[in-house]
Amino acid sequence: MTPLRQRYIEDMQLRNLSVLTQRSYITAVSQLARYYSKSPGLMTEEELRQYFLYLKNEKKVSRSTCTVAICAFKFLYEHTLQQTWPTLELVRPPQRQKLPVIFSRAEVGRLLGCLYRAHYRVCLSTIYACGLRVSEGTGLQVGDIDSGRRVLEVRNAKGAKDRYVPLPQRIVELLRQHWLSHRDPVWLFPGRSQGGLLVPNAAKPLSVRGVEGAFQAALKQSGIDKAATVHTLRHSWATHLLEAGVNLRLIQIYLGHRSLRTTAKYTHVTPNAENQVEALLNELMEEVI
Repeated sequence: MTPLRQRYIEDMQLRNLSVLTQRSYITAVSQLARYYSKSPGLMTEEELRQYFLYLKNEKKVSRSTCTVAICAFKFLYEHTLQQTWPTLELVRPPQRQKLPVIFSRAEVGRLLGCLYRAHYRVCLSTIYACGLRVSEGTGLQVGDIDSGRRVLEVRNAKGAKDRYVPLPQRIVELLRQHWLSHRDPVWLFPGRSQGGLLVPNAAKPLSVRGVEGAFQAALKQSGIDKAATVHTLRHSWATHLLEAGVNLRLIQIYLGHRSLRTTAKYTHVTPNAENQVEALLNELMEEVI
């Protein structure tokens, strides 16, 4: 490992960036180094500019991939190398306001019914029932459950924030029954071997990749024709709460959103609200026309 790479990793650790973010940044910087076959510390701003043109015009990378590269390079040059380059502000792609994919309640039930391995079924059921991100769901520990108050503590979530979310009684029962099948002292969903066998006293929880793979297999088998991911369960949970009349501010707190504007996007995908507007418009047209 080069001294620059070591210092870069240490700086990210000091900033408390998540392990997944660190991996993404290291991958992006490594790709830059391989492209020019030299250390990023020896590159010029013009070389960086040409690299972004390569990503945009030849590789035609997605907006998210480009954004990760920008963030990785900004951290490297501004924090580790103490350099400020205007190019990193110029190349940021415009943000697209894209509405999330949403499952109906029936679709959620159908999808979860297509998960035949208990650890995946219970994990994804918990992710939906508590509006969790996939990494929050897989990383749940035994101590995060307060069955008496029926709340779940989500620790060190995105933005290094902790939060509490309601824990339905049905999920408490599922989690208790599932834990009795493995009795791991730490993880609610302990790691598995490549063959799916339980690892006694696992050092790590269930892998995010494994949960995502199980989700996609269940989605295909369910016949639901939507471009969905595990995160769709979180979007659907928030939308279903909103449809049921739960206050938007409360949903924001449960989701751990910093801004209410982020949570407000679910108001655009709520069928009940749209149906109410449609009925009102029909009533108005009956009176006017």
